Amino acid sequence: MGVNSIIIGTGSAVPEKVLTNAELEEMVDTSDEWITTRTGIKARHIATKETNSQLASEAARRALKMAGVNPQDLDLIIVGTLTPDMPMPSVACLVQKELKARKAGAFDLSATCSGFLYGLAVADKFVKCNRRAKILVIGSEVLSRRTNWNDRTTCILFGDGAGAAVLTGTREDRGILSTHLHADGSLWELLTIRGLGTAHPVNQEILDKGWQYIQMQGRDVFKHAVRALESVAWEALNANGWTGDEVDLLFSHQANMRILDFLRERLGLEQEKVFINIHKYGNTSAASIPIALDEANRAGRLEPGMKILMVAFGGGFTWASAAMRW
Repeated sequence: MGVNSIIIGTGSAVPEKVLTNAELEEMVDTSDEWITTRTGIKARHIATKETNSQLASEAARRALKMAGVNPQDLDLIIVGTLTPDMPMPSVACLVQKELKARKAGAFDLSATCSGFLYGLAVADKFVKCNRRAKILVIGSEVLSRRTNWNDRTTCILFGDGAGAAVLTGTREDRGILSTHLHADGSLWELLTIRGLGTAHPVNQEILDKGWQYIQMQGRDVFKHAVRALESVAWEALNANGWTGDEVDLLFSHQANMRILDFLRERLGLEQEKVFINIHKYGNTSAASIPIALDEANRAGRLEPGMKILMVAFGGGFTWASAAMRW
């Protein structure tokens, strides 16, 4: 039997401050009813003093503690993020320093909301080459620093947080069964942060245009997201000979409740088979799936042998899925 990669520990961390819909009503022209009806979001956590690397490190510590793994035994740290502390060094290197994981290689991976699943796919390949490897995969974001709080169409959506998973290898018939990664760069303008990179470096003109903030054409993104998520979900199911109703628990990127409902209906899943926490955290991009995974794990909802499906879609565009037997 070949080597499968398994998740042996999960962890998550969110900032202390909670921003509710009622508080947003005082900031922009919106209402709790409007936000809830269209997105399912009731609150989100916002970093005031916390950095991306601090949240990522705390989530990592909790995952390592659950896994019973010493940081010095880690071989690799992968962080999916689009909001690093700084362009250089990477968040992963700062986490490596904070954990004192001296043996581990470390790098960031930029795939927006699909970042954790992209990282999981990379880690899976490493583990297949070395069954004893121990790899830390993190999704961590501080999207509030890239949010225009005067734009009511986007500021209601995003929150901050981090989630982590520790992977290693096994010859048992469980773990990650397949991963599927996709992208379409031709649609980049529908969801982007144009400024602060090398194409549009910091200057007053860029700041006046608001290019340092997330810009999204919501309706177009929604249409592409539902199609891509359904497609990549069925790709994972078909690759493993599963039917939709065989899935025991679905972890979809928590972007919009309407998207979650659409995907559930298209896959033929009962409500209780879709893990939902968007009401508490909003859209945390790459952190969304690992935060949900950790919540489910600590709540005892993940049992040995369960068929787990994870799917994500984000700017780029990128989309991905992973199927695993817990």
